[in-house]
Amino acid sequence: MSVIADGRLSLWETMKAQGRILHAIMLRDVRTRFFGSAFGFLLAVAWPLSHIFILLAINTLIGRAAPYGDSAALWFATGIVPFMAFNYMARFTMMGLALNRPLLAFPVVNVTDILFARAILELLNAGVVILTTMLIFAFLGIDFAPIDLVQACLAIGACMLLGFGFGIVNGVVAGILPFWMTGYALFSMLMWIASGVLFVPDALPDVARYYLSFNPALQGIEWMRSAYYESYGSGVLDKEYMLGFSLIMLFFGLGLERMLRGRIMQ
Repeated sequence: MSVIADGRLSLWETMKAQGRILHAIMLRDVRTRFFGSAFGFLLAVAWPLSHIFILLAINTLIGRAAPYGDSAALWFATGIVPFMAFNYMARFTMMGLALNRPLLAFPVVNVTDILFARAILELLNAGVVILTTMLIFAFLGIDFAPIDLVQACLAIGACMLLGFGFGIVNGVVAGILPFWMTGYALFSMLMWIASGVLFVPDALPDVARYYLSFNPALQGIEWMRSAYYESYGSGVLDKEYMLGFSLIMLFFGLGLERMLRGRIMQ
């Protein structure tokens, strides 16, 4: 093992050691969350898919027309998928610390290792869910391809970054106050209602549109839909605001973890 002059690990060796820790935590998460089997993995993918397609089915059955485009399924999917990407990242990153708390007994494992490992796993899971959604839409004869693929990918990435920021902040708080997870679950329901999944923010009165525009999850959905529909979201969409909010949440969460690490590990 290579070391520098004062005996500390070299940067490369430190990165390799950190990678091994993250990999071990991810493997533990896979075994516990997916029940250590292929069936468990399929269940983890099917769960968010069921949310997406149940909501699509409900809105189709009640005959809700698409405000944009010819496909109601595509319209609702472009709102549901980015919100799920945000919400699942936020919720499972937050839960990761509670579920893996025994690992903190090992000196080489700290709080951020658990949070980052869970976020990486959720990122991979979200990719499988989105790919599966695209394949199902293709099977049903619905074109899920956006007008601007780059912007669609950036929108999903921004939603997951936002979810990661929320997940770290709430994970740290829940590490000290476990009931916080229940509170955040209720808050996420309000986020769902106010995030523009089922309505067009530009069609709302100016006052309502102004206040809703401060919801970063709504900005992510508007960003996603702007990649599918020309001139969509021009009255609300602010990509810089969403990215700035996400980064502030991320660094605030990391700072909070640093301040409260001792209390969390007690």
